[in-house]
Parts: sequence; structure tokens; C-alpha cells
Amino acid sequence: MSDLREPWTTDWARWRAPALTAGIIRQQPDDFRVDEILPYTAEGEGEHLWLQVEKTGENTDFVGRALARAIGVPPRGVGYAGLKDRHAVTTQWFSVHAPKDPPADWQSGLPSGIRVLEATRGRRKIRTGSLSGNHFTLVLRDCQGDAQALAEGLAALTAHGVPNYFGEQRFGRGRGNLDRAVALFEGRLREPDRKRRGLYLSAARSWVFNQVLDRRLRDGTWDRPLDGELLMLDGTHSWFQAPVIDDTLRRRHAELDVHPTGPLWGAGALESTGAVAALETAVAGEWQALCAGLEAAGLRQERRALRLRLADVEHAWLAADTLQLAFTLPAGAYATAVLRELGTLRDAQRAEGENEL
Repeated sequence: MSDLREPWTTDWARWRAPALTAGIIRQQPDDFRVDEILPYTAEGEGEHLWLQVEKTGENTDFVGRALARAIGVPPRGVGYAGLKDRHAVTTQWFSVHAPKDPPADWQSGLPSGIRVLEATRGRRKIRTGSLSGNHFTLVLRDCQGDAQALAEGLAALTAHGVPNYFGEQRFGRGRGNLDRAVALFEGRLREPDRKRRGLYLSAARSWVFNQVLDRRLRDGTWDRPLDGELLMLDGTHSWFQAPVIDDTLRRRHAELDVHPTGPLWGAGALESTGAVAALETAVAGEWQALCAGLEAAGLRQERRALRLRLADVEHAWLAADTLQLAFTLPAGAYATAVLRELGTLRDAQRAEGENEL
């Protein structure tokens, strides 16, 4: 597997020619705002204290541990639906198993980057994955490019969907999570921490998925269902086999009701058939060591949509070179997947040499 320790390149294909030739994201924390959308609300009673928290410059796990410390409960008593970007201003809900109310001044012990916006009671712990989506409000600075082409690009992405790439943060700084996955598969690394091990496995899995999506973008089939597809219902993780694509499925696809999928690699046979299975098998062969490692780790074959629905889209030029974008994405989708379709942008919070979207 030594060949996999060469530099990881991420020049994946775009669907459209970028409208912006330059721009900077995350120049300051409030340039990147994320507001979580849960599929349910707290009941107003119960053993769990539900807290809507705004955090700035901190990751989700750090906030969860800080809440546990301040309230005086073990970290395992804290729940949240998903991880939020550290280099952003984000709002999300945490649940804390605290049958008794904490002291009135408990919030005074929180770090400065954490602010509680709302507190209520709920009957259940918030579980990882119980998330509908996220609403993003982004400011892009020092923009250069074609404003009309950008407006047209946003309209096209809204109508046709967005290539559903995993974002760069999935792979860690300098693609370090991929390097650790390789070391794990080769037996050079033992990782007893289940959460960290999961990050490394997810990075390898996401890498293979992105390679399949890149291939289908390059051959023009990422948003065109083929015979043999496994199609996913929009807004769900449910998929079904489509040995033949008929007019009904083409219409549902055009309406963004169903999406072609790609593999989240693991043990077991691919359930796609025909040309789709041939393409996925070919990509897996190019990354055989990663795929074999994922199989040996006990992961099973799963699927992810190749495209995602973009909703609630708004944009406004705050100045000649400053663009504000707002949109909603489903759970598991990355705002950077949208941004890379709009332009060649620099992420101010990433290391030099690996900060271009």
C-alpha cells in the first residue's frame, strides 16, 4: 500500500465553469454562519436539558465537554446531532442529561466562544445523525468574476442539483486523516479511540466516493440516471434498484425527487448493475488498498446521493467585491461543494498550499 502515501490530489471535476475567478471565504468567523435544523423540537419537560448554543471558533466536541463541565455531568451525558465547523459562527442544539436544574450561575463557567441562546427541557437525548439540514449564510470577500454568470450558476444549481462531494475538512489538515487510514490498514497505527478511528475510516470511504463522483462528472452521467442505478429518494437515506430507467424515473429525476448514488465502500457485493457497477468496480480497483482496508475494518456497503438539492437560495452584493450567499442543504452535505461550483476561492482558515476550493 506504499503507493498511497504519495500526495493526495483533489482536483475533482466541476459541473460548470466557475463564475468567480477569485474570492476569499472565512476571512473572519462571522463570514461563515451555520444554523442547524432539527426534525423535531423539545417537549418542554423531561430529564434532558436542551440548550441552543451559538459557538465561535470552537469545535462541537469541545463545546459538549465544556457544557458537561459547567453543569457537572459526565461528557457521555451530552448529545448533539452533528459536528459543526470550528472556523465559523454556528448555532446548534445540545442535550445534557441533568434531571435536576444546574446552579443559576452555571453559564459563567463557559469559555468566551460559547453562548447559550435558549434553554428548555426534553424527554430524550439528541442523537448523532438526527438532523434535517443546515442553513448557511456566507460572505465572500475580494471577489472577481462575472456577476451575471454567478446568478445564472446559482439558478442552474437550484434547478439541477449540486455535485455532492465530501468537503476537504473530511480528510483532515494536509489530508492527514487519509494518511492515518493508510497506516491503520497497513498495521503501522493502532488507534484505540473509537471516534478517531471512525474519522480515519470515514476519510478513506469519502475519498473513494469522491473518486466515483469525479468519474461520473467527467463522463457526463453524474446527474443522468443509467440503467442499473441505485436511486435515492430525496431527503432520505432510502434507495431502490432501477435496472431500467423509464420515463417515470426520468421525470422524477428531473424534479429532484430521486438521485443517482455512489458507493460508501465496505464489505459485500455492489448492488448496482450494468455500466454503473462497471464504473464503480473500476474506481475501486484503482483504490484497491483503501477498499480492502474498509472491508477488513467491518464496514458494509452503503450509498450516498451523487447530487444534492439546494434550497432557500439568496444572494446579494454587499459591495462591488463582497458577495453574501444564503442557502439550505440537507444533512451530510457540505457548503464547500456549492462554493467550488461557483468559483475558484481561497479558504483563509486552511493552510497555505491546500486552501483552494
